[in-house]
Amino acid sequence: MIVNERITGYLHSLDQGNGELLDEIERKARTEQVPIIRKETAALLKTMVVSKQPKAILEVGTAVGYSALIMSQVMPADCRITTIEKYPPRIKEAQKNFRLAGEENRICLMAGDAEEILKGLQGVYDFVFMDGAKGQYLHWLPLILEKMSAGGILFSDNVLQDGDLAESRFAVERRDRTIHKRMREYLYTLTHHPQLQSAVVPVGDGVTISVKLY
Repeated sequence: MIVNERITGYLHSLDQGNGELLDEIERKARTEQVPIIRKETAALLKTMVVSKQPKAILEVGTAVGYSALIMSQVMPADCRITTIEKYPPRIKEAQKNFRLAGEENRICLMAGDAEEILKGLQGVYDFVFMDGAKGQYLHWLPLILEKMSAGGILFSDNVLQDGDLAESRFAVERRDRTIHKRMREYLYTLTHHPQLQSAVVPVGDGVTISVKLY
């Protein structure tokens, strides 16, 4: 855990919930150990969407649709979300959740490999939520920057790996060393990229907020 458990517990006590449907989706996902964003991350994501007032949102990593629905609650009425997922059982669950929420017309789920979809994706996005395979963030970054408008926001989740990223690669499990290396490279690239102004924020499992300058 990155932040003291006492502080995290207190922050959770302030959470108002997201309505009956989303609270049930969250409860079910956590029970079934489906990776969805943490409460404090969801609060920051919603705040950033409200601040940006985007017209088009791109999400990489739908899971069961929880984060897309979180964003849909606060985005402008004319905004649309394009979300990408490759795991069939989660695609089916997400589509069901979008129907239950009445958001099928504002959320478009694209099923398949993220890289292939990103290469063929048309349009420009002013808000991107990166929450797919962590080891691929760096690989996808150039494709995503091509799709972003100047002034657009890239919000990346799970970047600090429960604090392990601050450790030497030899201090983490051997099986985790590749993703440890790739995520460190991703954070270095975000914070040194000439087109981006980025902040690394120790919220949840760590997030980055990057603004595309041009």
